[in-house]
Amino acid sequence: MTEGPNIRRGQGAFPFDDEGDADSMTEKSEASQGSTRRKRGEHGVGASNVTAGEERPGPEGEGLMEAVVARENMARAYARVVQNKGAAGADGMGVEELKPYLQDHWDGIKKELLEGSYRPQAVRRVEIPKPGGGMRMLGIPTVVDRLIQQAVSQVMTPIFDKHFSQSSYGFREGRNAHQAIMQARRYVADGKRWVVDIDLEKFFDRVNHDILMSRVARRVQDRRVLRLIRRYLQAGIMSDGVVAQRTEGMPQGGPLSPLLANILLDDLDKELERRGHAFCRYADDSNVYVRSRIAGERVMDSLKRYLEQKLRLRVNEAKSAVARPWQRTFLGYSMTCHMKPKLTVAPGSVTRLKEKIRELIRRGRGQSLTGVITELQPLLTGWGAYFKLTETKNVFEELDGWIRRRLRCLLWRQWKRVYTRARRLMQQGIAEVRAWQSATNGRGPWWNSGASHMNEAYPQSFFAGLALPSLLHERLKLTYSL
Repeated sequence: MTEGPNIRRGQGAFPFDDEGDADSMTEKSEASQGSTRRKRGEHGVGASNVTAGEERPGPEGEGLMEAVVARENMARAYARVVQNKGAAGADGMGVEELKPYLQDHWDGIKKELLEGSYRPQAVRRVEIPKPGGGMRMLGIPTVVDRLIQQAVSQVMTPIFDKHFSQSSYGFREGRNAHQAIMQARRYVADGKRWVVDIDLEKFFDRVNHDILMSRVARRVQDRRVLRLIRRYLQAGIMSDGVVAQRTEGMPQGGPLSPLLANILLDDLDKELERRGHAFCRYADDSNVYVRSRIAGERVMDSLKRYLEQKLRLRVNEAKSAVARPWQRTFLGYSMTCHMKPKLTVAPGSVTRLKEKIRELIRRGRGQSLTGVITELQPLLTGWGAYFKLTETKNVFEELDGWIRRRLRCLLWRQWKRVYTRARRLMQQGIAEVRAWQSATNGRGPWWNSGASHMNEAYPQSFFAGLALPSLLHERLKLTYSL
C-alpha cells in the first residue's frame, strides 16, 4: 500500500468522529441531508431567470479550504465514502482500511491541504461495458482521494447548485431522472413533438481543463482549492502498473466529477435558456423539444457550433438526431405517439435487462432455484422501481412470463436424465403417463420450458412462493404509492 506524502503520526484517535462509529456518522449524515432536502424543497419546473449574459458571479473567499478540512465536513465525507464502499484505487487500500490510515496520517494530509501542497495519487483504470455497446473507462481514485474529493464536493455544491438551471436534473440534491422524464413528456404533450437529441462524444474523456477551471474560478477564489481540483484533473491513470499522464478529460468514478460536469455544462443550459428553448439535461444527455423538424435541424446545427467553439466538446453524430420523441429514448424510457403521450420502457432497456438475467441464470446452473431467485431479487426490484413511471403494462407482463420460462429452462437443464425429469414432473402433480411422455419427447430445454407440462408443474404461484418478484405487481404497488 502506498504511503501518503509527508505524513505525520497522529495520536490514534479517529480525527473526524468522537464516537469513532462510521455507521453512526452515516446515520447522522443521512438525517442532515434529509433536513436539508426538506428546507430546500423540490425544485420547480421551468427555466432559470439567470441567463449567460447576466451571469457575473462573485467568487468565494480565500477560506474555502478551511471549510473543506473542517471536522464536521470531513465527518460527513467519511460517512459517505464508507457508505458507498467501492473498489480500491491504485494503492490497493480498501474502505475498511481508511479509518486506521487516517488515525496515523490525517495530520500530515490536512497540513498539505491547507498549505496547497497536497498531490493526489493516480487513478486506477477500469473498463465496464456501455449499455449501447463498447466500453466505458472509469478512473477509480484511492480511498483517501475519494474522501478529499467528497469533502471538496460538499463545500462547493451549495456554492454552484443554486445557480444551476431548473432544467438540469443529474447529480443534484432533490432532482432525479424521473423528474426529467416527466418534464420531457409534458413538453411533448404541449405540442413540442420534435426532439433534438444531443449526445456528447466521449464527454468525460474530452473535457478541456482550462475551460472547466475557468468556470470553476467564476465562483471559487481560494487558489488552494483551484490548484487541488486541477491536480485531480491531471492525475495520471494507472493501467497494468503503468501510469499515463492526462492533459484533458476527467475520470468517471470520483465524487467530484459529477459536480464538475454540471459546472461545465451549465454554460450550455444558460445558452438554451437565453434562446428560450424547452429542454431537459441529465448529466451529458440533453434533449431540446421543438415544434417542427426545420426548427430542430436549426437548433442542432447551432448547438454543434456552440459546443465545439465555446466548450471544445464534440457532438456524436451517430447517436444524435432530430426525430420524433417516440423514435428516441431518454434515460431508458420512450413514449407513445398519442397527443397525450404515455411513457414506455425503451426496447433497449428491455434487451439489457434480459442480457443481465441470462448471464445471472447461466452462472447459477449449479445452484438451487432458490439461490438463483435470491440473486435475481435485487436486480428485478431495482429495475421495476426505476421504470415505475411506465404507463403501459404489457412489457411487464411479457417480462414476467419470460423470466419464469428461463427459470423453468434452468430446471430442465439441471435434471438432465429422463428418469429425473419424469420424477420431478410427477412430484409436481403431472400424471405418470404424461410425465414420461414429456420426459422422453426429445425436445430441447427451451421448448420444454414453454410447454404445457412445465407450465402446469411450475405455475406462477410456485415462483411467487419462492419470493420471485413480479415486475407487474411491483409496478402496480409503486404506481399506487406515487
